[in-house]
Amino acid sequence: MLENRDYTLIIDKSGSMSLTDQPGGKSRWAVMQESTLALASKCEQLDPDGLTVYLFSGKFKRYENVTTSKVAQLFLENEPAGRTDLAGVLQDALNNYFQRKAARQTKLNGETILVVTDGEPDDRKAVMRVIIEASRLMDRDEELAISFIQVGTDAQATKFLKVLDDELQNAGAKFDIVDTVTIDDMEDMTLTEVLLNAITD
Repeated sequence: MLENRDYTLIIDKSGSMSLTDQPGGKSRWAVMQESTLALASKCEQLDPDGLTVYLFSGKFKRYENVTTSKVAQLFLENEPAGRTDLAGVLQDALNNYFQRKAARQTKLNGETILVVTDGEPDDRKAVMRVIIEASRLMDRDEELAISFIQVGTDAQATKFLKVLDDELQNAGAKFDIVDTVTIDDMEDMTLTEVLLNAITD
């Protein structure tokens, strides 16, 4: 199930990512870099051609075929700043998936999109709409999974991500394709468990 699948990683680089949650602890950006490396090395075993990685704030940048050796470079080239336009970057990643699907270029087991974010998006409704519309274009439940991994301790963000996890089908989504994991949950889970959860949720 995890093999023969594509992985896309969407990384929040909005201004709040430079915050530190614990006194004397690491910044969210440093935690993000560690998580990204762990994600990339795990996904590389499953998807040898590397990950597609997006970094986003108000605008986004897309990087293709990212392997673990390139992760540090991405973090050097990008600094946390700006807003959290999650809807825009998510729309691009989903459009890209459906374009490749139409051209028969997707992997047999579909795609997992992992979104690592620390806060609420600028436009909650737009994010919900993008996911609901994508679910209606799907043929089968497991072809596409979106997993939100929360870095930091923003209670409003947690609440919003839970809504995405639990309430989108009531709002009209065809399948339940969203799974939410907080960074605390992740400490007790292996990445493989996080990925499997995203697909089988």
